[in-house]
Formats: sequence, C-alpha cells, structure tokens
Amino acid sequence: MSLLAVIGGSGLDAYDDLEITRRQDIETPYGRPSNELIHGELQGRPMVFLPRHGAGHRLPPHRINYRANIWALREAGVTDVIGVAAVGGITPNCGPGALCIPDQLIDYTWGRAHTLHDGDGTPVEHIDFTTPYCETLRQRMLSVARQANMPVQGQGCYGATQGPRLETAAEIRRFEQDGCDLVGMTGMPEAALASEAGLCYACCALVVNWAAGKAAGPITMTQIEACLADGMKDVRQLIAGLQASQSA
Repeated sequence: MSLLAVIGGSGLDAYDDLEITRRQDIETPYGRPSNELIHGELQGRPMVFLPRHGAGHRLPPHRINYRANIWALREAGVTDVIGVAAVGGITPNCGPGALCIPDQLIDYTWGRAHTLHDGDGTPVEHIDFTTPYCETLRQRMLSVARQANMPVQGQGCYGATQGPRLETAAEIRRFEQDGCDLVGMTGMPEAALASEAGLCYACCALVVNWAAGKAAGPITMTQIEACLADGMKDVRQLIAGLQASQSA
C-alpha cells in the first residue's frame, strides 16, 4: 500500500488540513531531520508531513539535512513524496501564481551532501537520473489537476541554486540560456536522494515572483508572501485531490 509524504517548503510550514494522529521522532545515520514526522489523515487516507525548513522556518536551504529527511521518510514506510517548493519564474508561462510540475532539473548547488552512499562502507551507487522525477506520480498529479480544471504547467526545468540569497539578473540570464524555466533553492539534492532511496518523488512548484531581471523593480517579500498565501491554497487542493483519487 502506498503512503504519501509531503515535504513543505516556504509558505507550507504547517498543514492545517491534516488530521494529525501522531508525531514521530526518528534518529538517522545522518543526524536529525528538519522536524519530527507528522502523521495524519487527509481525505480518509494516511499521509506524512515534514516541514523542510523546520519549525518556524529556521533552516536555510544549504543547512537542511536532506539525507536525514529522506532516510526518515523511507524508515517511516513512505513510498511517494511530493516536494512542495516556492520558486522564481524565468520563462513567460511560469509567471507569479503559476503552478508547475517540472519534469527536469539542473543542479547549481555546491557543498551539499548528495548521496546516501558516502564513505559508509557500502558500495557506491550510480543512479540513472535521466528522468529526475517520478513520472507515475507526476502524471497522477496532472490528471487530478485536469479533472479539477486547475491550470498547471505539466513540464518545466527547475534550476536549483545555493541560496539563501536570491540570484543576480546575469545568473538568471545564464539559467535561461541553460534551459531553466524555474529557479529555486531546495530542489537538489532532495530529488536525487529520494531516487537513491527508492522513493517515487515529484516536485510541486509554486511560482511566487519573477526571477531577477524579469520584471521592473526589485523583488520584495511583500509580493512573495501575497503569492504564497493564494498559491498554497491551490497546492493543498491538488494534494487533497490526489489523496481523494486514491481513496475512490
């Protein structure tokens, strides 16, 4: 039986719709995850929630213990993972308010622990990362969105940057030339670690601002927070629909 986990990013530090049944504190070989795992029910089905940045949004992107997060979810019996992310939009169809289920990514991060097999005595594993996201889960999400008449971009390339600062306009021009539609700070190594762990992982990216140089004027937290407040309602609706479709 499948068990869905949602890793919440900026704007989704708590999941009010979840009927909480228990909280699970897991020690991992890589240290502690961002937060205890929150187990509950949504649409009559079990679900696990993990705030990526911890309680109170205290962990910057480069300080998140991605390995511990993924290891803990697998240990808890999770099979499917949706990584929710607030991102910047680069290409015209990915403006503020857009919801995108990307199908590709480019990793621009550095210095992060990128594998579960790192000097621990186990054989090195070279995963096939040609398709970085689980196509089965992606298509399920897109099917739910279509049935709900929810406008969702079904393709896109996520560029993962180091953070926590936002990017320069020159960096965004480079990312666009590389083929990126979105820019965020937490897409890697989360996706690769989930693949190593054998989890079906997909990203649900909410565009909360135009990336640097793509709009007149500076990027402000006021604009971002307004998009987060509205857009996360759509994210929760999509996840609820996914759970309901599994219950049917």
